[in-house]
Amino acid sequence: MTSFIRWVEVKHENDIQALTEAKAKGTKLTNSSSKMQALVKGNIRLAATVILIRDGALGLEVFMVQRPGKGDFPDIHVFPGGKVDADDFSPEICFGLKDSEASERLRVTSGGLRYWVAVARECFEECGVLLACKEGAPIVFDKEIARRFHDYRERLLANKISFGDICRSEKLQVDCTRLEYFSHWITPNQIPRRFDTRFFVATMPADQSTYAQTFETVDDEWLQPSDALANKDKGHWQMIDPTLHSLEILSKYGRVKEALGEIQQGFHLMPLTESLSRQGMQSFR
Repeated sequence: MTSFIRWVEVKHENDIQALTEAKAKGTKLTNSSSKMQALVKGNIRLAATVILIRDGALGLEVFMVQRPGKGDFPDIHVFPGGKVDADDFSPEICFGLKDSEASERLRVTSGGLRYWVAVARECFEECGVLLACKEGAPIVFDKEIARRFHDYRERLLANKISFGDICRSEKLQVDCTRLEYFSHWITPNQIPRRFDTRFFVATMPADQSTYAQTFETVDDEWLQPSDALANKDKGHWQMIDPTLHSLEILSKYGRVKEALGEIQQGFHLMPLTESLSRQGMQSFR
């Protein structure tokens, strides 16, 4: 395996990227936005992944989807997620976290809050689960609200509306307090198309249901991390290293409360070894 290449931020390229994004959105370019990481650098694209967890009858469960037999990672089982978009830098639709705080957690100059918005958007797109609040209070999903947001999701998947438009129309904010930063991975350099991905964990809202049948998935399932790992060991599932290591970590916990307590303190990750670095794992702190 070839040597691991870490991400290097280049200010000139970031300025160009930020200027392009600002022009497209019709917004004024600020000093902060000009220092954000470029969405694409070479063959590396910024991305975000969300691990939904809940307490099942036998213990902690995770939500996983299977990708179709095409795309960057065909036929594999993964956690929902995708690319970070320019529109994801929308601090005005975020609750409970400032960009300066988010950026400090991720150890980037600015623009860290984009990842929280990206995972919330991807969670809604791929799972039908809305990690948002209204004036700091959870949204209660009755039948009427569920129907309305189902229609929003269909329009979002058809590119007829943006996630930010939905939040602004409904006066909602991404509930950043529900999203815990979990890990950071960069696809090893022998892979043609690479992703610089931040992983997050979120507790499944009790009054919502997952519905992942979109063109980006062919199957979905709630199961215990140990069962997902067993599916891989038996040759039933294909998974990549970040998914496997995430499952290994979460298999240590019996309940959501226990897992969140460890994750919030940063006690969940295994030591960053040379082997894990070659697989793409990055320093968490």
